[in-house]
Amino acid sequence: MPPDSTPHSPHSPHHHKHTEPVLSKHSLWTIIAASSAGTLIEWYDFYIFGALAVTISDVFFPADSGATGLLSTLATFAIGFVVRPFGAIVFGALGDMIGRKYTFMVTLLLMGGATFVIGVLPGYSSIGWLAPALLIILRLGQGLALGGEYGGAATYVAEHCPDGKRGYWTSWIQTTATLGLFLSLGVILLCRFLLTPDQFSAWGWRIPFWVSLVLVFFSWFIRRRMSESPLFQAMKASGKGAKNPIRESFAHKQNLRLVLLALFGATAGQGVVWYTGQFYAMNFTKLTLNIEASQTEIIVGIALVLGTPFFVFCGWLSDRIGRKPIMMAGCLLALILYYPIYGAMAAAANVADPARFPPAGPVQTLGEPKVEHFAADTAESKPARTVTVSKERQTFTDGTTNTITTTQTDADGKVVTTRKSTIHLGSLSSTPALTLVFLIWVQVLLVTLVYGPIAAFLVELFPTRIRYTSMSLPYHVGNGIFGGMVPFIGALLVERTSNPYSGLWYPMAVCALTLVVGTFLLVERRDVRLHEEATN
Repeated sequence: MPPDSTPHSPHSPHHHKHTEPVLSKHSLWTIIAASSAGTLIEWYDFYIFGALAVTISDVFFPADSGATGLLSTLATFAIGFVVRPFGAIVFGALGDMIGRKYTFMVTLLLMGGATFVIGVLPGYSSIGWLAPALLIILRLGQGLALGGEYGGAATYVAEHCPDGKRGYWTSWIQTTATLGLFLSLGVILLCRFLLTPDQFSAWGWRIPFWVSLVLVFFSWFIRRRMSESPLFQAMKASGKGAKNPIRESFAHKQNLRLVLLALFGATAGQGVVWYTGQFYAMNFTKLTLNIEASQTEIIVGIALVLGTPFFVFCGWLSDRIGRKPIMMAGCLLALILYYPIYGAMAAAANVADPARFPPAGPVQTLGEPKVEHFAADTAESKPARTVTVSKERQTFTDGTTNTITTTQTDADGKVVTTRKSTIHLGSLSSTPALTLVFLIWVQVLLVTLVYGPIAAFLVELFPTRIRYTSMSLPYHVGNGIFGGMVPFIGALLVERTSNPYSGLWYPMAVCALTLVVGTFLLVERRDVRLHEEATN
């Protein structure tokens, strides 16, 4: 614990009421709304790239690249995760030197600008390999911006909050990642609904990127009217500002220890629980259980809607019982419950025996699908070598039907049979669907336990002079690296072991590490008086 951030009791003689600014609830809600709107928009910008990965691969890579183009697009998407820690360092240092408000104004404009340019960038057919090269540069810009945005928004909100209520007020920031995902999917689905498939593929996919510019302008207009954080102003007035936040954060042994404790004792476990409960659960349902793609997204969406209020509840609860016990409980429950939950998901989807998990079996719907038509184009008959079901390349023909293509190749790799089936989706009111909603909702509750209090915890762990820099790095390493690798490592483990549950080993191992480090080495700091610490 840094010497200048020792927590004081509210009744301590060191407690001076006048150091804590008194803000009305209306003012706090204005600050929360302005900060959350910008952060939500940045998450929206970050997610639409991933949601449109298949379309983007068709536009920015050669038409005959197939799976290679898609993998390249997914790798470009992953670049945004990898550079987030660098954005945390760069913008964190700027935020500690020149102010929180101006720094996350810059990150908002950088993210919005990069996203809009992706929406107008010519494709491979127009400018060749310059198209994917520029796409990667823009994706780097998005990742850097997101790396600086969250720490700035969380710090800004926390430094306006009254002591004793930081968990509650900062928890509203924690809802923005999920809400950003909802917003991105909503805009994309609206565009698909209003346009024909050909129109969407040709130019309609660009509209969600263009919408970003409107959202960014709205958020910028609100943020520009806000004043600087009172704690930052008080620190600057007292001459306590950091001249080199990066050196103070990572070169000083005592603070570096706190950064590492925050990473391995909190954010690493939080990151893997977050990505397992939302992204890995979706992939497992869609790819391993072979549930139809749009049904899977609706099931996960319902679970997220039902779980989102608990982010705020867990933040509120952490003000009363502490951040540490809630976060450690989330890691412990994840460690205990993941295997039973995913076993129950398999049973609900009628795939109870792990040995019978089909790696490329027929896609199933929850309810009775109605086959509209079946077409087959058969070439010269030869001994078949492989049969591939292109589940990842399903083409939605409208809001209620789905086309599945099966291709059979001969010993020379030539296509001998192509079959297409168009089906109506089954009912989402069936018992298996409701069971899956419940099981994923339980995972979202685990996410709220680890994620709801994390902003307040990180803010309280570091002194004001280097808070933005120090808290941003462990957060983005824990989420961008440890958490962001959950889908990839999970898929790799399943492929190597042929065990459909082995993808859970990685998040469970990280949870175990965080549970041990956090339980024995983290110090609870919910009673720290930030408004005194900023000037002492």
